[in-house]
Order: sequence, then structure tokens, then C-alpha cells
Amino acid sequence: MVEKCNQETGRAGEELAAGYLSRRGFRIVETNFRARGGEIDIVAREGETVVFVEVKTRSRREEISPRFSITARKRSRIVKVAQQYLKKTGCPVYTTPVRFDVVTVELGAGEVDHLPGAFRA
Repeated sequence: MVEKCNQETGRAGEELAAGYLSRRGFRIVETNFRARGGEIDIVAREGETVVFVEVKTRSRREEISPRFSITARKRSRIVKVAQQYLKKTGCPVYTTPVRFDVVTVELGAGEVDHLPGAFRA
């Protein structure tokens, strides 16, 4: 039951994040891209740049921001899945401009925070 609740919270946060990014001119290309080793919540385009977005959602305000829950291991997995996405879609892995953003969503407060370039490959 807890897992279903967490999935619903995550899905709601991802929808809010996608809407937020769309309103700011991003083109949402794909959501929940799954590949061996993980998943990328949102793949978007901002101009020529492919933006891989990790969404962290909390149902209520906490002392520690959800952005701090993205560990080095999680970042590494996101980068590996991003490389698989680029290969699958035919984008040149080494010449396509990419960026890794984080969007945090606090559902209880209705807050969305976008951190462009939150980490590097």
C-alpha cells in the first residue's frame, strides 16, 4: 500500500513538473524512459539541448530538500540511462548538447523548484 501511495505521489509530481517545464518553453519529448539500469523521469528539449530531468516529489514540506536525496550512485545511473536514450534515438552521444536538471515538487505546499544543470555527466 505504501509503494502505491509513493508511486501516485511520484506520478503527480512528474505531471506537475512536466507542466511547469512546458510553460517555460521546454518541449517534453518523453516521460518515464526506461532502459537497462534505470529510468529518466522526463526527457525534454530546450532549443537544441536534450534535457534529462530527475523529479523528486514530497507530499509535505520536510527539513531537508528532496534535491539532496539524489546520491552519486543515482546520478551515475541517470547518466548511463541518458547515454542509452541518445543511442536509441540516434543522437550523437558525444556531440549532442545535454543537460541534467532536477525539479523538486512539494505537493503540500504546491511548490515547484527547477534546478538547471544540477549535475554533470
